[in-house]
Amino acid sequence: MQHPESDSSAAPATETSARRRPLPGERRAQVLQALAAMLEAPGAERITTAALAARLSVSEAALYRHFASKAQMFDALLDFIEEALFTRSSQIAAAETEPPASKAARIVALVLQFCERNPGLARVLAGDALLLEHERLQARANQCFERLESQLRQCLREAAQQAGSAAPSADAQVAASTLIAFCQGRLQRYVRSNFRRLPTEQLEACLARMM
Repeated sequence: MQHPESDSSAAPATETSARRRPLPGERRAQVLQALAAMLEAPGAERITTAALAARLSVSEAALYRHFASKAQMFDALLDFIEEALFTRSSQIAAAETEPPASKAARIVALVLQFCERNPGLARVLAGDALLLEHERLQARANQCFERLESQLRQCLREAAQQAGSAAPSADAQVAASTLIAFCQGRLQRYVRSNFRRLPTEQLEACLARMM
């Protein structure tokens, strides 16, 4: 799993490190990485804890020493998504030297680029991986988009004010809603095309047309 703008390269494990028994925090991370990797498989169906344990060559009981349930594993993936996206998007929104419309475009690009680098997490954020899981998880994924829309609305209200809009709040609401719908549509297309149709396809041209 990669953060936005992260370096995807990693040093290969040495023979010594490969034999070392993972620490509790490392095993937890391995479980999440394995789950995310399984979600990247084209046409992946609902993932069972038995299949996840088999991929890691451990028992299901070993998984439950780190997570009380599979729902808790998805919660941890959503924690990662939120930390990765909102740390960076908040920094973008707070930048004082950048035009507000440009900040909104960068937030949209951030979301789509993150999902392109992390196909398994794209399935979680799009809700596809959560269809047969606890409905609370789907609600939490929806809240991610609501928070992003709020950030976009803030940027776009300022842009509308600078442009002399007579109703900056209303204009910002419409523009933010349109951009979020675009994000969600791009993610759904990415997931349902088995990750062939990239969410960043012609992104600059699309944003220029919408903005």
